[in-house]
Amino acid sequence: MSPGRWLLRGASLAAALGLWQLLTSLDVNLWLRFEQFPTVGEVASAFADRVGTGAYWQDLGHSLRRIGVGFVLAAVLGVAVGTAVARSRWAADLLGPLVEVVRPVPAIALVPVAILLLPTNEQGIVFITFAAAFFPVAVSTRHAVRALTPVWEEAVLTMGGGRARVLFSVVLPGALPGIFGGLSVGIGVSWICVISAEMISGEYGVGYRTWQDYTVVDYPAVFVGMTTIGALGWLTSTAVELLGRRATAWLPRPAAHTGGRTAAPRTAVPRKEPVA
Repeated sequence: MSPGRWLLRGASLAAALGLWQLLTSLDVNLWLRFEQFPTVGEVASAFADRVGTGAYWQDLGHSLRRIGVGFVLAAVLGVAVGTAVARSRWAADLLGPLVEVVRPVPAIALVPVAILLLPTNEQGIVFITFAAAFFPVAVSTRHAVRALTPVWEEAVLTMGGGRARVLFSVVLPGALPGIFGGLSVGIGVSWICVISAEMISGEYGVGYRTWQDYTVVDYPAVFVGMTTIGALGWLTSTAVELLGRRATAWLPRPAAHTGGRTAAPRTAVPRKEPVA
C-alpha cells in the first residue's frame, strides 16, 4: 500500500476522533445527545489505567482463547461439511436440510441450549463462538465447491487420479477463495457472538468486563472495552485475510492503480541483435 493511502486512512481516523472530541467537549444535544458521552481524553486515560492492570490482560486472554478454539473448530468442520454437501448426494440429503433449518437461528439465541447442554459456561461460550462461524464457512464452501468447473476434475480422473487426488489437488485448492470469504465473515460474526455470550453468562473476558463497567456506570471504561473489541476484531480479520492471500498466491491479482489510472502490466521488449 502506498504512503498516500496510509496517510488518507490515518487522516480519516484522526478526523473521526477530532469530531468525537468536539461534540463531547461541547456537550452537543441536537437530537443525538453527547453530553453523557466521555471525551476522547477520558477514554484514553481510562485505557492507559486499564492496560496497566492484570485483569485487562486476563480478560483479553480468555476472549482470545474462546475465539481461537471455537473458530478453528468451525473452520475445520465447516469446510468438511460444506465440501461433503456439495460433492455427495447422500450428504446433501442428510446434512443439507439440517444446515438450512438451523442456519437462520442467531447464534446468540443458542445460549439457553448451551447452558442446558454443556456442563460449564466456558464450554457454552466456545459452542456459541463455534456456531457463529460454522454456518458462514459451511455455506461459502458449499457454493465455492459447486461453482468449480468439472474440466479439471475430469482431467485428473483421465490421468488415473483417484477421489482423494481430485479432492486435494482440484476441489479444495479451487474453492479456497470462497472458503476464505466464509472464514472472513465467520471471524467477524464470532466476535459479535462471543462478546454477547460473555455478557450473558461469562465470568471473564472483554465482553464480561465491558458489561460490568456499564452496570456501575463507568462509561469511559465501557468505551475502553469497545475499543479493545474493535481492535481485536480488526487484527484477527486481517490475519485471516493475510492467510488467505498466502494460500491463494497462485491466483491472478488485479492490476495496481496509479494516479487514478490502471497501470498496464510491463512487457519485456525484445532486444535487437546487432547485424553482423
